[in-house]
Amino acid sequence: MKIAGIIGGIGPESTIEYYRAIIATYRDRTRDGSYPLLVIDSIDLKTIVDLITANRLADVTEHLAAEIERLARAGADFGALAANTPHVVFDALRRRSPIPLVSIVEATCRAAEARGLRRVGLLGTRFTMQGRFYPEVFDKAGIALVAPAPDEHEIVHDIYMSELVNGVFRPESRARLLSVVSRLRTERGIDGVILGGTELPLLLREPEHEGIPFLDTTRIHVEEIVARLLS
Repeated sequence: MKIAGIIGGIGPESTIEYYRAIIATYRDRTRDGSYPLLVIDSIDLKTIVDLITANRLADVTEHLAAEIERLARAGADFGALAANTPHVVFDALRRRSPIPLVSIVEATCRAAEARGLRRVGLLGTRFTMQGRFYPEVFDKAGIALVAPAPDEHEIVHDIYMSELVNGVFRPESRARLLSVVSRLRTERGIDGVILGGTELPLLLREPEHEGIPFLDTTRIHVEEIVARLLS
């Protein structure tokens, strides 16, 4: 049986959700009473956020590469970053990694293609919404990405970093995020929304809003990880 390696702690709340979802999905697919083999390396969220905020991406790569090597030494056959934002250095990590890595961005792009989506909104941290790592993948598939307006960037980022990663889920914050989705639908013509932060589905648990489907990147990533475990 293959062993999955997960770099978690970025953030802790979604890492818990990954663990639960991987087990549940695996057991649902196998139906033989077995459980998946996992190695979880929970790292310091603050270290990663501080480095990305300072645009020290080479240091982010070094830090995460060392953690991937830790997973490999622990016996993981492949690895995954349980977060969207660190994928800002995913290509560099993939080149250095001693084990295959499962990209949350590539998995989400395939999910969008399967749904026939052509113009999707992107919510997440400021680094994800303003970064190039999502557009670089989606552009190749001919899918347009639409980020919120600049002032809404700060609203989404602040809710994410000050509340969600700390396990705080407020109804008023949910309403504010849904209002952003509504504006993207009416003013920008989106046909789907990427929940590009793995804590976002913990607050936005419904599958859609006003007919706009949500792409739950945590769930999508988990499906890919379980597929690798069973391949």
